[in-house]
Amino acid sequence: MRAYGQLWVKPVKSADSQLIGSDHHWRVRHLLLAPHRLGFFLAMLVLVASAAWWLLVQFDRVSVTVALPYVTSPTLVHATAMTFGFFPLFFVGFLFTAVPKWLRVEMLETRVFTVPLLMQATGWLLWLGGSHWHTVLVLSGLALAWSGFTRTAWLFWRMVWRSREVDQLHARTVGVAWLIGCLSLGGLLANLVLGATAVALACVLTGLWGFVIVVFVTVAHRMVPFFTSNAMPFIAAWKPFWALGLMLTSAALEVLAVWLEVDGPMHGPMAPVWMLVRGSMELLSGFVLLWLALMWGLAQSLKNRLLAMLHIGFLWLGLGLLLGGVAQLLGLVQGTPVLSLGSLHAVAMGCLASLMLAMVTRVSCGFTGRSVVADRAIWTLFWLLQVSVLLRIAAAAQSVWASWLLLPAALLWASVVLTWSWRLGGWYGRVRPDGRAG
Repeated sequence: MRAYGQLWVKPVKSADSQLIGSDHHWRVRHLLLAPHRLGFFLAMLVLVASAAWWLLVQFDRVSVTVALPYVTSPTLVHATAMTFGFFPLFFVGFLFTAVPKWLRVEMLETRVFTVPLLMQATGWLLWLGGSHWHTVLVLSGLALAWSGFTRTAWLFWRMVWRSREVDQLHARTVGVAWLIGCLSLGGLLANLVLGATAVALACVLTGLWGFVIVVFVTVAHRMVPFFTSNAMPFIAAWKPFWALGLMLTSAALEVLAVWLEVDGPMHGPMAPVWMLVRGSMELLSGFVLLWLALMWGLAQSLKNRLLAMLHIGFLWLGLGLLLGGVAQLLGLVQGTPVLSLGSLHAVAMGCLASLMLAMVTRVSCGFTGRSVVADRAIWTLFWLLQVSVLLRIAAAAQSVWASWLLLPAALLWASVVLTWSWRLGGWYGRVRPDGRAG
C-alpha cells in the first residue's frame, strides 16, 4: 500500500492505473507517471523559453525596432539560464530513473520532487522575464530556483545514503557535483545582491564546469561504453577509471582558471606563465579525449544514428579543450587570449547540447515504449544543431561579421530546440503506446 508522504515506494497496479493506461490523450497527470516525464517536460519548457529569449535579445541588438530594457546584464542572464535553467531538470529526469538501478534502491516517487522541480521551472521563467522589468523579480526567481535545486540535491544524496551497493563511485561523483552546483548558484545569488557582477559570472562558470560538465562526463563514462557495447556486441565496454579522473581534472582546471581570471585575463609577470600552463594542459586533455573517443568506438558508432550522436557530442569536449588551448597559446603571442568564447561554446553547445539531444532522445524512446532509434527528423535536428554550433564559434572570432552571425546562430538554435521539445513533449503527457507502466 502507498502511504501518504512516503518517500520510497514500490509501483502498484490499481484500478486508477488501469484507467490511466486506457487514456491516450495528453494529460498533465500523466507527467507524474515516471520521473523522466516531469523532469524532461519542465526542462524543455525552460529550454524553449531561454532559447526564444536569447533570440529576441540578438534581434534587439541588430534592430532599432525593439529596444528592450534591461535591469540585469543579458550576458549573465543568458549564461545562467543555459547553465542552471534546463540541465538540472534534465538531470533529475535521467538520474532519478537510472541511479536507483546503479545503487539498487527503490525509485523515488515522482510526486516527492514535483514541488522542487516546479520551483526551479517557475524561478527560471521569472529570471528571464524579470531581467527586463525589475531586480526584485530577478532575485526572487533566482532564490526560488536555488531553493528547488538544493532540495533535489538533498533527495539525491538521500538516495545515495540508503544504498548498500559497493560501487558508488559514479553516483557519489554526481552527488558532489550537485553540491558544487548548490554553492555556485547560492554564490550567484549572493553576489547579485551585492552587485558584484564579475564574481557572479564566475559562480556561473564554476557551475558549468564543476556541476554540469562533471555530471555529463561522469554519466558518459558509465553509459557511453555500455550503450555502444549493447548496440555493437563486438565492441567491449571499456571505461578505465583514469579516463574519468582525466575528465574531472580537466574540469577542475577550468574552475581554477575561472577564479584566477575572475576580473578578466591575468596581468603581470605571471600572466604568460599561466597562459602557457593552461594552454598546454587544455591541449593535452583535448588530445587524450579525442583518443578516448576513438577508443570508445567513434568510427563504428557512425552506423547507428543514436550512438553517433552520443559519440560526436563527446568528441566536441575534446575539440573544445583543443580550441581553448590554441586560444591561450595564440593569446600568449598577442598578449591577450583570443577565441575563448569559441572554445566555451564548443563545449557548452557542441558537447553538452549534443549529448543532451542524444541522451534525452534515447531515454525518452526507451521509457515511452518506442523504438530506441534516431529517425530522420531527430537526425536532421542533430545536424542543424551542429551548424548552429559552428556559427556560434565563428561569431566568437574578432571580425566585423561576428555580431551578425549571432542572430542566425540563435535562430537556428531556437528552431532546433523548439521542434525537438514539441515532438518529445507530446510523449510525456501520454501513456506508453505498449500499455506498460512508466
